[in-house]
Parts: sequence; structure tokens; C-alpha cells
Amino acid sequence: MGEGVEPIYVDLASESDDPHVTIIESLCLRCQEMGTTRLLMTRIPHFREVILTSFDCSHCGHHNTGFQPGRVQELGVRYELAIKEARDLSRQVVKSDHATFSIPEVELEIPGDGEKGEVTTVEGIIRRTIEGLNQDQSARRLINPEVAEQIEIFMDKLTSLLSLEEPFTIVVDDTTGNSFVENPFAPKPDPELKKKNYRRTAEQNAALGLQEVESELTAVQEAEEEEEEEKEEGEGNGEGEGEEGKEEEEEEKEDIKNEVLSFSTLCDRCSKPVETKMKVTQIPYFQEVIIMATHCESCGNRTNEVKSGSGIHEKGKKISLRITDPTDLARDVLKTETCTVEIPELDLYIGSGILGGKFTTLEGLVTDIREDLKSNPFLSGDSSQSERRALMEKLTDDLTSVINGELLVTITMDDPAGNSYLQNVYAPDDDPEMTVEEYERTFDQNETLGLNDMKTENYEEETVESKAVVA
Repeated sequence: MGEGVEPIYVDLASESDDPHVTIIESLCLRCQEMGTTRLLMTRIPHFREVILTSFDCSHCGHHNTGFQPGRVQELGVRYELAIKEARDLSRQVVKSDHATFSIPEVELEIPGDGEKGEVTTVEGIIRRTIEGLNQDQSARRLINPEVAEQIEIFMDKLTSLLSLEEPFTIVVDDTTGNSFVENPFAPKPDPELKKKNYRRTAEQNAALGLQEVESELTAVQEAEEEEEEEKEEGEGNGEGEGEEGKEEEEEEKEDIKNEVLSFSTLCDRCSKPVETKMKVTQIPYFQEVIIMATHCESCGNRTNEVKSGSGIHEKGKKISLRITDPTDLARDVLKTETCTVEIPELDLYIGSGILGGKFTTLEGLVTDIREDLKSNPFLSGDSSQSERRALMEKLTDDLTSVINGELLVTITMDDPAGNSYLQNVYAPDDDPEMTVEEYERTFDQNETLGLNDMKTENYEEETVESKAVVA
């Protein structure tokens, strides 16, 4: 079943003979003649599915490119990059049509609602801005010379940025979470690049056309009312009926834990309807987790994801294991989407959002890291530099040696949410090769987890007060 069905989104580095390019005729806005638009739905590794567009007009030579993301992400994203060297100007930037691009040093801000999405570089954005400002300069000099002179001075400032007379900073802020700034040091962290994910406000969700979620106050009130009704019903029944109700409730909870639940969704590769299976399971000496798995019979795509069943812990957790025997690779691992992975001997650092949540073994985790590095064209493909390709080849070879048990290393998992897990084969005794450290989260870590703005006490009073102020 599903033979011959091709996925809608093809990998960026795909070797498929048919790249699924759609060609349509469209009107050229410059000369009003008919040009050609090409559409390519592709998947960028370490990013997501996007739709690339390219327009060409054979009449006037006009050409432009752009991109549209496949969907709005759960969180917004903000990148802040310090430009200090010439190579920083060549960093690739994926900028959606909702992203705001700014350079604080020259007070430049390009709002998202006025620009279409594009895949370009830092230099490309600055040069296109200069070209846009210079487009009507001849008319301005005749109509309003003062404004034309001010724009000329501003263009000189932008031109000086390209010569790197002084370092400057770029900021890309995207409420849809679909923008991206290249890290040339990957898989290691970039000391000059700061990335922050954030939860959108109600106004930002409304601007994106997203349905607002019911307010916390209303949800809490309904929950309290239901709880009171259940208590009243329980008090009205006899003691025997109350005990029977408790037993039935416990049995229902146990059935949910033992049952595999299914719900309908869409395949993230071919967009065909699929069934996602979900199971609540208990990890010994740890906690409950939720495992979700999807298998698409149309294109054969398989995905799995793991979610914590206990929320965010009071403290973060850092787990380090020194591998002393190849059998250590068979240990179970739960890596949540907030967990980073580090192998100091290989100078390897994997950020929290790269691999997502996984429940696998150490061998499976290292294998996933290796395959993820191999599939990234920005690191090892034609678009990468020869030095970086050589570095990636050596790194993937070293990871292969780790998988084969030929190279013994230390693996460190750092999860600010405290929900990641590495099997202790000596449990309930301590593991001599493994250290588990709990720590207090920093302000930035709490900000990333959305805890700084979370109010769990006296929130009703604050909501009532805010309503009174508005009234």
C-alpha cells in the first residue's frame, strides 16, 4: 500500500530526479507582461518545510525569489547576531514575511508586514535595502532635496556597514517562529549568535489569524464548578456508592495508562491523513512519559516523539556518563526537546531544539546525531566550505567509532526542565560512571521555558484588577 506515492515536501539535498518544481505563468508587476514563477516545496534540514518561489520575466529581465513557511510554529523566535568579521556578512538568513529585521546601531528596522519571505544573506538584506532607498532618489532630489539628502546620509551608513568599519548587530524577530540565522560553527554553539524562543501574546496571535485560547480564569472557574458538582453528588450518595465510584475512577485511570490511544493528523512529509498512536508509560526509577508514534502508509515516513507526563521540575538536571564498555550504548535514554547533548572529547554540542524529544538507547541517540549532521547541506553539502566539510567528515567518522564501541567518550545531557533520563543499570544503587546533578535554573533558562511570566498564585485577583482598570 502506498507504492509510488511521492512526498509533497522533498529534502533540500534530495537526489531525486524529479524535484517537484511547479511552473506557472504570472504577471510581471514591473512591465505588466507575463513571466514565469517556479514553486518548490522542500524540507530544509535543522529547520522545517518551506515553499521556495522564483520569478523571471523574459521581457524586462525582472527577477525575484522568496519563500513561504509550511505552517506557524508553536513559539516565536528572536535571533541576535553580532557582525564582527567579513564572513559574518555571508551568513544565510531565512526570513519569513512576518519577520522584523533591525540594526540598532543605525536605527534601521524593516517591518515584517512590508516584506515578503526570502532566503538570502546578511549582506543581501543590507544591499537590497540600499537599492530600495536609492530607487526614487532622483525624483526626491527634485521634489524634496532635504529628505533626499537625509536618505543619502543613511545609505552611506548602510554602505559603511558592509565594509565593517565598526561591528554592528542584526536582530531577526519572527512571531511565526519560521525564520532562521545560520550558525557556521555548528554543531558547536555560536558565541556571537543568541536565539530565544518565546510565547506569542494575544495580540500577536490575532495578527497571525490564530484562534485565541480560552482564558485561564474561565478554564479554572469551570474546573472548580465541576469539582464542586462532583463533591455534591458524592455527598448525596451513600458511603458504599462512594467507595464504588472511587474504584471505578481508579480502574478508568488504569485503563487509560494501559490503553494505546489514536488520533488523526497529517503526515509531515506528504501531508496525507495518518493515525498517531499515543501511550502513557512508566520509566522505572524515573517518571511517567507520553510516547507518540506516527507511521504513514502512503510515503513510509516514521516519526516518534516523547513528552514528559509530569510538567517542569523545580530544578534543572545535568546527567554525565563516562562510557567504559560498548555495552553502555544499550542504556535507555529519554531526551526531551529542552535537553542539550554534549560530547566533550569530540568538541560536539547539540542544541535543545535540534533532535526533539526521543526515547531510545545511547547508540540510537548517537546514530541520530550522526545522521542529522550528514543530512545538513549547510554543514556538509555543496553550499558549505571545504574546511567545514572536512571537519564534518571527521566528526561523523568519530561518531561511527563511538557507535561501534571503538571510541569511549563522555556523554552529558543538560535539561533545564529536569525531564530527561539516562538509565542507571545499577539501580537502585548509584552508578560509579554516572553523575546526576540538580541545579537552580538561571533567569534566561526560566525565560526560555516561559516560567518568568507564569503566575500560579492569586492570578484571579490580578485578572479581576486588570479588568477593573480597563473598565
